[in-house]
Amino acid sequence: MKTSLMIHGGAGTVESSAEYKKGLDAVLALGKSLLENGVSALDAVVACVSLLEDNPLFNAGKGSVLNAEGRVEMDAAVMDGNNLKAGAVAGISGIKNPVQLARLVMDKTPHVLLVSDGATTFARREKVAFESPEYFLTTARMEQLAKAKKTGVTALDHSMQEGQKMGTVGAVARDRNGNLAAATSTGGLVNKKFGRIGDTPIIGAGTYADNETCAISATGIGEELLRVVIGKTVADIIFYRGVDAAGAAKQAVEILVQKVNGRGGIIVIDKNGAIGFAHSTPILLAAGYSPERDDFFTF
Repeated sequence: MKTSLMIHGGAGTVESSAEYKKGLDAVLALGKSLLENGVSALDAVVACVSLLEDNPLFNAGKGSVLNAEGRVEMDAAVMDGNNLKAGAVAGISGIKNPVQLARLVMDKTPHVLLVSDGATTFARREKVAFESPEYFLTTARMEQLAKAKKTGVTALDHSMQEGQKMGTVGAVARDRNGNLAAATSTGGLVNKKFGRIGDTPIIGAGTYADNETCAISATGIGEELLRVVIGKTVADIIFYRGVDAAGAAKQAVEILVQKVNGRGGIIVIDKNGAIGFAHSTPILLAAGYSPERDDFFTF
């Protein structure tokens, strides 16, 4: 059975896409190599998202935006379409690769979601990699927070008015055995307050996978994606309407806009390995390949 892979690095607008393309290209090459050498879809998406987390260009891991206190608080989730197992973490700090901690939640606990101090305690028990606060404090993110505070706004990873992208990274895959998997990671909103959590770690919203339908990862304004439970919406469209990944992605984003005037994007791989993507923002920073389509970028 042939493999499929899609990755994304956020939605919105960008003035220059070359640097984003370079980052996504490296991740696409890694994921494709893993899948073609028999690695599972779950392992592949975790590896891809980990690499995106390590790139300060993207709003996840090292490149995460800062909250109102000038700290990083991250969310991540993974899901295995073969058995519907899932793991997620939310509101965590200091973890080098949140997506890997989410995987451990899935593999080594009976739970789906761990948050804040509890997730950190679990991370220390499992000896995951931590980094100092300085690792996450990039000049660009500190300047971004200062601007947000000056204007008194809570914002996504740069505003669309500034011609920049929204945050969140993700990957979806189908492996040689026909199994699907999804992973998503984010630093959330610039200048966020009160322990805000978005769609990324919520199974069925920003992350979802089921071998009977599809795997999906979302990006955009989490509150709007949560309100339409966009991941499960895509899966239900495929299941009940019998459309493919491309059709389901298009219909789900139409629902997002019609119901809540939502801004965001999704990547999808269906049970047959077909790929799909759609967005209500000017662009979606995504790349992928499938049995029917060679390596491609959406921007």
